[in-house]
Amino acid sequence: MCGIWALFGSDECLSVQCLSAMKIAHRGPDAFRFENVNGFTNCCFGFHRLAVVDQLYGMQPIRVKKFPYLWLCYNGEIYNFKQLQKQFGFEYQTLVDGEVILHLYNRGGIEQTASMLDGVFAFILLDTANRKVFLARDTYGVRPLFKVLTDDGFLGVCSEAKGLINLKHSTSLCPKVEPFLPGHYEVLDLKPSGKVASVELVKFHSYKDEPLHVACDTVENLPSGSFDLETVKSNIRILFENAVRKRLMAHRRIGCLLSGGLDSSLVAAVLLKLMKEMNISYPLQTFAIGMENSPDLLAARKVAAHIGSEHHEVIFNSEEGIQAIEDVIFSLETYDITTVRASIGMYLVSKYIRKKTDSVVIFSGEGSDELTQGYIYFHKAPSPEEAAEESERLLKELYLFDVLRADRTTAAHGLELRVPFLDHRFTSYYLSLPAELRTPKNGIEKYLLRQSFEDSNLLPKEILWRPKEAFSDGIASVKKSWFSILQDYIDQQVDDLLLEKAVEKYPFNPPKTKESYYYRQIFEKHYSGQSSWLPHYWMPRWVKATDPSARTLKHYKSATQE
Repeated sequence: MCGIWALFGSDECLSVQCLSAMKIAHRGPDAFRFENVNGFTNCCFGFHRLAVVDQLYGMQPIRVKKFPYLWLCYNGEIYNFKQLQKQFGFEYQTLVDGEVILHLYNRGGIEQTASMLDGVFAFILLDTANRKVFLARDTYGVRPLFKVLTDDGFLGVCSEAKGLINLKHSTSLCPKVEPFLPGHYEVLDLKPSGKVASVELVKFHSYKDEPLHVACDTVENLPSGSFDLETVKSNIRILFENAVRKRLMAHRRIGCLLSGGLDSSLVAAVLLKLMKEMNISYPLQTFAIGMENSPDLLAARKVAAHIGSEHHEVIFNSEEGIQAIEDVIFSLETYDITTVRASIGMYLVSKYIRKKTDSVVIFSGEGSDELTQGYIYFHKAPSPEEAAEESERLLKELYLFDVLRADRTTAAHGLELRVPFLDHRFTSYYLSLPAELRTPKNGIEKYLLRQSFEDSNLLPKEILWRPKEAFSDGIASVKKSWFSILQDYIDQQVDDLLLEKAVEKYPFNPPKTKESYYYRQIFEKHYSGQSSWLPHYWMPRWVKATDPSARTLKHYKSATQE
């Protein structure tokens, strides 16, 4: 996890512009480099480094003797860089996984490069010989990327929007900053003036398609075409274990977030099992956060005892949570209600990990709810086909919600997040299964995933079959939800009259509750006029919900009252 930043065709002094690059310093606390591009005095790269792989030669932009005309700034991890080296006979100069991007590009161009990378990434590749600039982002947008492109060809690119919003440019007072779409690459022509012109934006991978890099995966071909339940369950276990294994690539200590829910518990259990197999010398640290006696703390304690991790509990009170709201919204760059709620706990636990431990590479369970239909409202899906469509929509929008939350809250404290549930091969296999197999069954969501691990003894039965609890709900007590605590506080902060006039003040995505008004006010304070970064609020479907919390849904209430 790093922070990348680049400008092409800047009219303003670069030494002034580079102050914007310092807005993302949290993403790379180990080192910083600012480098001009030879022959283009108005083009430059900025890089904040978190040293996880090749601590000696990992500074960026990466340049190698073999390709002196290529400049690469990337944020991410390429898990198959050694397999690609073996398959194509690449000669690496460093131990940096991202160096493979240069070799792939030289061999087959940008389309093959983006398609063959098994990992998470956002990158800027400059080819001065052919006068091209390329931008690319991984399938689910696990690594963030924003860009600004003016009509006269000034381009700014950054890991987070906050590194672009204050850029100066002669023809535009406030250039439009936009998220770069996941699963796409863009080709731009570089003019002698340093300005650029966009040539094409291409979608290189759809999450339903088996990725091209399967050809050089460490797992052999699985039995395909057969939807026999035992075969399916076996394939799910094999591919999930493989997803965790490949993400063990690190020279820094590995830890794991553990809420005690199914997803993070499965990740932690498989992670610890593989660390033992690989004889990793240190114990796995797991981290849970919650208020006193919250369901998450109690469940996480059970899991940690079962798997034998070195477990840490972070207990916070409502005052600490409320005090963090503004910092959290500034880090997130969103005003989405459920994202802000869930981010507070994740932000505080990340802060603890950075200050109190030496774990830097942090595993987490994001992506499972979207992939395996884990949200409570999936019980109300009219048909398996509609449930499957909703699952795909959620995956497509992950970069706006849960993946955004997971990246920003950890990156704010210089941690690197790893999310095995969003492994390309695992997700494409799961989505290839018949829609009927993937739906909730017997009143239990994620039934197929639970069933697949039932005989593995990885987790206690009560955890494997624990009903869904949203992270923002599970960190508080059952008696009073975290969202209720927030709403009680905010009720005193926002006047009724302000809410009545909300549509006039904020015509796009107007706030409908005092809580959403409060978050929007803070967002506008830091990112005025950028409300379009969030196309719509996250809300459950097929139910008459006025709040995104699962605890407001009938299914949750009946389950807890039994």
